[in-house]
Amino acid sequence: MKASILVRAEWDSDAEVWVATSDDVPGLITEAETPEALERKLLVMIPELLELNDDLLNEFPPEVPVFIASQHVTKVRLRA
Repeated sequence: MKASILVRAEWDSDAEVWVATSDDVPGLITEAETPEALERKLLVMIPELLELNDDLLNEFPPEVPVFIASQHVTKVRLRA
């Protein structure tokens, strides 16, 4: 039984949105303008996607922690 779900969230500077994917939830890909909005979407999408696959849904307990690992790269100028 899987004890948690890992979601990767990366900032897309071209589209100016956070993009989330997960190997633990096949088919999960979504985007939002803020991390908070992304989390709200994930709370709906993850159960829906897992319910589409009963075999996968049974790999998780009724309530499971979701870890959202975010990455936002920026630049800082060190010299003029």
